[in-house]
Amino acid sequence: MEQIYSWEDMENLVLGYGFMPFFRNEVTGFSIEEHTPWNLWFSDHEDGPWEWKGPVAVNGKCVYGKFFRKKAGLVSLEWFADFANWRRNGYDFDSRCDEGIVPYKDQHLYQVIKDHRAVNTRQLKIAAGYGKDGLKGFETVITRLQMLTYVNIQNFVYEMTKEGEAYGWGVSRYTTPEEQFGEEAVRSAYTRDPEESYQRIIDHLHSKFPNEERNVIEYVMAQK
Repeated sequence: MEQIYSWEDMENLVLGYGFMPFFRNEVTGFSIEEHTPWNLWFSDHEDGPWEWKGPVAVNGKCVYGKFFRKKAGLVSLEWFADFANWRRNGYDFDSRCDEGIVPYKDQHLYQVIKDHRAVNTRQLKIAAGYGKDGLKGFETVITRLQMLTYVNIQNFVYEMTKEGEAYGWGVSRYTTPEEQFGEEAVRSAYTRDPEESYQRIIDHLHSKFPNEERNVIEYVMAQK
């Protein structure tokens, strides 16, 4: 199995497959985890997937977010339009709201992100009124917005030492795909029926994993 050793390798892996969950799943070989040498996952001396995901997310060729059964992963920009068309069922967010099928909390959080253009988790919770004495269920709402492809993670914000070195776990910085990549790139597949986009995706992944049962690929990619 191909191994990756840098953020450029991670990006090329995603571009080659089109889609790549971060963590191991039911499809063998379909994860960043399986393609990364184990010693790089938590190394004190070398960067690994936790550090690579930020540069890949900002480089403009891949979209990062919780897209795979509520867990993180990457989608190449080439395939994201079909992915968004399927997951959104052909609706942009405003149209979905007009149809009355968006919970209030989703509308509220999405609007705060859109108004800020890009905002990290801490700032977002404050601006949207989440906290000890405020709204509850932030993770549920932000994950649902990502699974529907209306929100993605643009980058990660780190604490800095006095010497200007980043440390600790990065805090997600949220945006919308339209803000980061432009409406044309994100919505170009809207001319297709969402089911056609879905079948294109599954056919493509089945060609990459020909020995895998189609229903297993469908399970990993399921909109749940």
